[in-house]
Amino acid sequence: MIRSSTLRRSMAALLFAAALVATGCSSSGGDSAGTTTTAAPKVLRIVVTNDDGYDSAGIDAVIQALKAEPNVEITVVAPATQQSGKGGAVTGGALTASDLTSKSGYPVKAVAGTPADSIIWAIDQKGISFTPDFVVSGVNAGANLGPVIDVSGTVGAARAAVQRNIPAIAASNGAITGPFAPVEAATVVVEWFRQNRDAIAAGTIDRTQVFNLNVPTCVSGSVRGQVTVPITTTDTAFLTQQPVCTSTATNPANDVAAYMIGYSALSMIPARPAS
Repeated sequence: MIRSSTLRRSMAALLFAAALVATGCSSSGGDSAGTTTTAAPKVLRIVVTNDDGYDSAGIDAVIQALKAEPNVEITVVAPATQQSGKGGAVTGGALTASDLTSKSGYPVKAVAGTPADSIIWAIDQKGISFTPDFVVSGVNAGANLGPVIDVSGTVGAARAAVQRNIPAIAASNGAITGPFAPVEAATVVVEWFRQNRDAIAAGTIDRTQVFNLNVPTCVSGSVRGQVTVPITTTDTAFLTQQPVCTSTATNPANDVAAYMIGYSALSMIPARPAS
């Protein structure tokens, strides 16, 4: 006959073993109560391009600013030469690219062609082996606002990306004649990226239009923040005048008005010019 004390010890051992098995299953399954599974943040693959050429100060500022962000992979594909004012022009035919480096020594694919060609070479002609999560075009030396947007190669490269269902931002800085502050402008670009990173990773960011960001260079005062504004078709004050960052005016009516009183102006541009 089995003693009651022996039976109790046997039952306790069986319960303990069952508990160990259950604990092991819940840990490996990752879906039981009390078990937390933390997914690693998505690594975002970003293509950086521009229209000032692969060796400009503006593109290098963006490269350096993005490099400091966690979980990003940066690939630079930019024109081999200065291509300002080319808009969305394309060369046609097979394109070529050279392996060069930016001002700070970051690897670059320098495309013999226009800003839009850089995207065509990368995506259509398989110059790179992946589809990027996001494209940053800039920082351009000289604001791309209002009536000049359609002739901007910076915008043209971003439009080429959006036309291929890849979200993109075009970033520019300073009056056409300078002075320029590419490092400060790149900081504003990265601030925008941080605010929108989750949407980029989730695939919910707008990919039907270009985000057009213009950051003033402040001779006095400092950039007053960012505002989202419509695009003007007539005001060209930014071509000849410096922004007044010490202004106290608010509620600008359009992108040029915002820029001229010291705001970073963010506007949405259709994927293709109106005409």
